[in-house]
Parts: sequence; structure tokens; C-alpha cells
Amino acid sequence: MTTTTEPSIPERSAGLPAVERRAVLPGGFRAGGMAVGIKASGRPDLAVVVTTAGPAAAAAVFTPNAFAAAPVRLSKAHLAATSGDPRGGFGWAEAIISTSGSANAATGAAGDADQLEVARLLSEATGVAVERTLHLSTGIIGTRLPLARVEAGLTTLVPIASPTDAGWAAAAEALRTTDSVTKTSTTTLTLPDAVGSPVLVNVSGIAKGVGMIHPRMATMLSIVLTDAAVEPATLWGLLRPAAARTWDQLSVDGDTSTNDTVFVLASGSASTAVVQPGTAAAEVLGAAIEAVARDLARQQAADGEGAATLITASVHGAVDDADARAVARAVISSSLVKAAAHGRDPNWGRIAGAAGNARLADAAVLEAAGLSADEAAARAGTPARLDPARLRIGIAGHLVFDGPQGGPIAFDRAAARAAMGAPEVVFDLDLGLGHGAGEAFGCDLTEAYVIENSEYTT
Repeated sequence: MTTTTEPSIPERSAGLPAVERRAVLPGGFRAGGMAVGIKASGRPDLAVVVTTAGPAAAAAVFTPNAFAAAPVRLSKAHLAATSGDPRGGFGWAEAIISTSGSANAATGAAGDADQLEVARLLSEATGVAVERTLHLSTGIIGTRLPLARVEAGLTTLVPIASPTDAGWAAAAEALRTTDSVTKTSTTTLTLPDAVGSPVLVNVSGIAKGVGMIHPRMATMLSIVLTDAAVEPATLWGLLRPAAARTWDQLSVDGDTSTNDTVFVLASGSASTAVVQPGTAAAEVLGAAIEAVARDLARQQAADGEGAATLITASVHGAVDDADARAVARAVISSSLVKAAAHGRDPNWGRIAGAAGNARLADAAVLEAAGLSADEAAARAGTPARLDPARLRIGIAGHLVFDGPQGGPIAFDRAAARAAMGAPEVVFDLDLGLGHGAGEAFGCDLTEAYVIENSEYTT
């Protein structure tokens, strides 16, 4: 715990590679985006990603919302059909479509029929099998997709989708809804080829999501592409823990969307040896996927609807990592903490109260992060272990509560308040109980958020 005004968390976590916030399209794909009139604003609203040499390995995580949208259900079914995995977590894919402006959620049988028609239209436009299409949709819940506009858009967009960075950037732009900026992240790594020689590999992601975001599986929309060679089941095994440590640690407003989806596709065009589970190559590729996921999550938190400040909760000294992540999640999800961050109020009591309410994630998230199925089931939803007499809290680099020294301590409130004016405010918690560590990302709660969401459909 530091007493300076320097934040105590680096922009990238230890063990993860550096990323660049630019669109770099890996080999084996072409992409594009354009406006087709789904959005009333006239902004880009249709995106496609298409493989250039046959099917790519695909893995996904989805929202567990009971009102899961038609594109979520159809994508799960297609992944299951191409892999035999009944969970629909991985399979093979050759094309992804994203429509922005209509969520196609809570639209009943008619919405399911619409999404099947989108799959048929995408199949016809690209020449790939219907079951090798994946689907993303975002926008207003309860509205039908304008199929004629989607059809006309695919007829124009698919032929001009490009195997270039510009095509990938256009897809990222078309993914947006209320996002104020486009979100991209890329890293490079080396993996061995069949004879052990190093091969340069790209991992690049795009994402959208600035509202209706809370930690339960994916919590937004994202597509991550790589030119590494890896089997679908192995890719899913790399995605799930990465999502549990990044997107499952992201909250803007406490609401999980009906459409949350992350797709990771691997084309194999870099001619690497097939990445095997449990190997050094898998560890390197998994770290690259997590680095991109973490950076996209941070961008989403910083761009939360109406947000002025990125909030990071950095927790260490927990009994284990699961407890640490639970405490971090509770802190950045608290409306009181978010409001205090907006007001630049170094009110450590809000942080302490939120930490004391922390409960562990759902069993599926805990298992994805590495716990056994039995332990995950036993610990899901249980209180995180915390001892106020050992807890230390820092706000924007200022130590404000020191349990081992009796709790509340004198600190320079004006200096702490000034430090909270930075674009990112770090809440640093040392639980003093062990070696577990975790982090979570959120944003302040502002008047602009209330205004924007009070008029969302009007």
C-alpha cells in the first residue's frame, strides 16, 4: 500500500503481453462494416467477418440471462452442431454477422424465425453452410430486425469485406451502439511451427458495450481473432478463464444484457503447430487472449454510459484469487462507490461496506476460472472472507484505512480528492489474509447515465 498519488495497478497485469489499441486483422479473415438503416441515426450498423480458407476453430461465452436473445440461442445451436458439444461453447465457423440497433431479444418465435433468416441470408451471401454462421445483435430489446435492410446490406457488404486492417476497423465501428469510441486491441506473440521454428502470431479484438454491463459470463459483445492453429475445445479452454478474469470483472450499471457474447476464432493461417492444451504454447496464446480481453474490458469501463472516470479495484492479500475477485467486483459494482467516485469523495466507508458485502461468483464462472466443479458448486455465492482488523484501503494512492493500526487514519483529504480527478481512480485493498489477488473494472455513476437511459427508446 502506497501513500503517494501514483496508482498502484499497471495498465497491464503481470504475465500478460503488451497490447496496442489499434485494429490489426490476423491472417485468414476478411471483414467490413457499413450503414444499412437498422439504426435511425444512420450510423454504421452491419458488420461481417468471413474466413478466407475454410472453417476456423471457434469458442464462445454467452449471457446466462433467461431472456437470452435469438442470436445467442442460434449461435449456441450452430456451435453444438459443428462440434457435438451440447453446451454450445465451441465448434467451427466461417462467418460472423453483427446487427446493431435491434437486439432481437424477447421477440418470441417471430424473432427466432428472423434470426434463422439472417443465417440463411449470410449463408447465401458468403457461400458457407448455415450452421457455420455465428450471430451478434445489439440494440433495443423487443424490436424486430428489418430483414430487407439486412439482406440488401449483405449483398453490398460481403463482396467488399476486406482482408485488411481497415476492414477490421470498419467492423469495429459497426459493432457500436451508444459507445462514444470504437474499441480495438491487438497483441503479437510467437508460437512454434511443426519443426519448432518461431512463427509470428496476431491476436486482435474488437468490442462494444457501455451500458447494461455486469459480471455474468461475457457482459458485452466482442470478437477476437487469431491466426494461430488450435482445436475448438482447446480454444474454449483458453477463453473461459480469460473471460472470468476480465469481462466477468467488468460492471457499468449492474444489469446483465440479454445479448452478451464473446467469440474467439482461430484461422490457423500462420502455419503454427496445433496448440495443445497444457503446453507452453497454450499458456502463451491464453495470455495473449487474456491481454486483449482485459484491455477491451478496461476500454468498456472507461466508456461507460455517462462515465467520466474509469474505476479499478485492485485486491490482494486475499485467501485465494476467487475471494479477491469477489471483493474487487463488489467494490466497482456498488452504486454508492460509483457515486463517490463521481463526486471525487474519498469516502473509504463506502468501499469498506461494499467489500464486506462481497460474495463469490456463479459456479460456472468459478469453474471457468480454475476451481473444480465440486468446489465451484460449494462456494458459489458464499461470502468472501474478510477481516476488518487486517484490511487496508487506499484511494488514488492514498492510504485511508489501516485495520492493523486500528482502522481509520488521518490522511490528506484534499490531496486524495484532487487525485481522484484523474481519468482512472484506483481503489487498492489489502485483505491481509493470504496471497490471493484479483481486479475489477467499472466507472463512476453520473447524471448523464440517468438522462441517457431515461430516454433510451424515446
